[in-house]
Amino acid sequence: MKPELPTAVAAAPPTGWRVWWTAMRPRTLSIAATPVLVGTALALAEGATPAWLAMLAALACALLIQVGTNLHNDAADFERGTDRLDRIGPLRVTAAGWVSAAAVRRAAAISFALALLLGAYLVAVGGWPILIAGSASLLAGWSYSGGRQPISHTPLGELFVLIFFGLVAVAGSHWLQLGAWSPHAWLAGMVVGMPAAAVLLVNNYRDLKDDLRSGRRTLMALVGPGNARLVYAALMLVPFAILLLFALHGMKGALLGLLALPFSLFLIRRLYLTPTGPQLNVLLAGTAQAGFALGVLLSIGLLS
Repeated sequence: MKPELPTAVAAAPPTGWRVWWTAMRPRTLSIAATPVLVGTALALAEGATPAWLAMLAALACALLIQVGTNLHNDAADFERGTDRLDRIGPLRVTAAGWVSAAAVRRAAAISFALALLLGAYLVAVGGWPILIAGSASLLAGWSYSGGRQPISHTPLGELFVLIFFGLVAVAGSHWLQLGAWSPHAWLAGMVVGMPAAAVLLVNNYRDLKDDLRSGRRTLMALVGPGNARLVYAALMLVPFAILLLFALHGMKGALLGLLALPFSLFLIRRLYLTPTGPQLNVLLAGTAQAGFALGVLLSIGLLS
C-alpha cells in the first residue's frame, strides 16, 4: 500500500518564485538576521560609530549562507533518501518533484557565491577576523549536508547552529562595527544562538522516526524525547539568565529582553503537550519567532 501523499503534493504545486521561496524555508530565516542585529546594537552601545553599509552587507551575507545551506540540504537529503513524500515536516521542493536536484544545487551554489562576493567587501572592512569567520561559515554551510558524514546526520547539529548562528555571527557583526573584541559579544552570541539551536532540536524532534529510518543519528535520536524536552527548555531559558549578566555589567537595558520570557515558557509547555507529528511545525516556527523577538528586544534595550 502506497503512503498517502501530503496535501501539498496532491494539490497544485506552487509556480515561479513561490517554489524557490518555499525552498528557502522563510519561517526560520530570522535566525540568520537576529545575530547581525544584536551584534550591531551591542557595538553601538559600546561606542562604535555606525557602519550601516557593513551591517547591511553582513545581514545579506548571513541570509545568503542560510538560504544556500537550506537549498543544499533540500537536494542532498532527497538524493540520500532522507526526505520522502510521506515526511511529516514541511515538504521539500526536490522530494516533491517541483524542482530537480541539479537546479536546487545550482541555486545553492549561487547563494554561496553571492555570499562570498559580499564577504570580500566585509573582509576589506573587518580584516583577517572576518576572513576566518566568513570562510568557516561558508564551509560549515556546505558541511551541514555535504560530505560523507554531514553535520545534519550527527548529534552535533545543535552545536553547529549555536556556534555559527550565535557566537560567530554576533561576534563578527560586532567586530565589523567596533573593530575590537568584547566578552559581551560572546555572551550575546549565546543569547541568540541557543534559541536558534532550539529550532533545529524541534525539527529533529518532529522527524525522529524518519531520521532513524534513514540512519540519521541526531541529538534527538541520541538522548530520546524526554531528555530532548529538557534540552529544549534549557536552550530557551538560559538566555534570560544571561540577560541578568548584562545588567550586572551596567547594561540594564538588556533586561527588556525579559519581555520574551512568557513566549518561551509557553513554547516549552507546548512541546511537552504536543505529540510528535505535523503539529510540531507550528512549534518550530514559534521557536524561531521567539528567538527573533528576544534578539530584537535585546537590541532595543542595549541602545536605550
